[in-house]
Amino acid sequence: MDAPVPTAAPAEPPTAALNAAALMAHRQTILPKRLAEPGPDESQLDQIFRAAAAAPDHNERLPWRFVLIPASQRERLAEVFAASLRERDPLATADQVEQAREKAFRSPTLMLAVVDTGPPGDEIPPTERYISAGSAIQNMLLMATAQGFGSALTSGKAMESKGLRDLFALRDTEHAVCFVSIGTAGKRKPARARPEPDRFVSTLTPE
Repeated sequence: MDAPVPTAAPAEPPTAALNAAALMAHRQTILPKRLAEPGPDESQLDQIFRAAAAAPDHNERLPWRFVLIPASQRERLAEVFAASLRERDPLATADQVEQAREKAFRSPTLMLAVVDTGPPGDEIPPTERYISAGSAIQNMLLMATAQGFGSALTSGKAMESKGLRDLFALRDTEHAVCFVSIGTAGKRKPARARPEPDRFVSTLTPE
């Protein structure tokens, strides 16, 4: 009689997969007003941008870019926010205008994400370009999380304003997608419940 074949124990998930899962689970949005110094140093920012470079990019079009906004230039952005509010609401109070301005000074590291949707009829459609940009941004957020920083994405009604487009010298085919804020989180909120896959995954079935 043949000897029984021992049943192998289930293999443990690879360490890299476990680390990646833990990193993604730990990432959360920390509001810019809750992000303090220190922010990433030059070496850490280089890591963050190299993570962005790993995003999928059909035909290597590089349809996105990021513009850092140093402390010396925050006042210019603040004025863009204030002017945009005044244009939308001529009756805005002084306090409301000041609140709009203040947003430019939150978080140690602030940058604008820009997507180039390309010329009409290009073989790489705008949707694919936005997906590439979103992948680059997520890679950056995950790297910042791995470095121990908090981060957030913000947008708003000023994103397509002429003042903002002029400040960042956006070309006709370029669009401001969001601001990326990175810094040290003073306090983290409890992790939110992630949706279970069965809420967003289905299978194509025969007719």
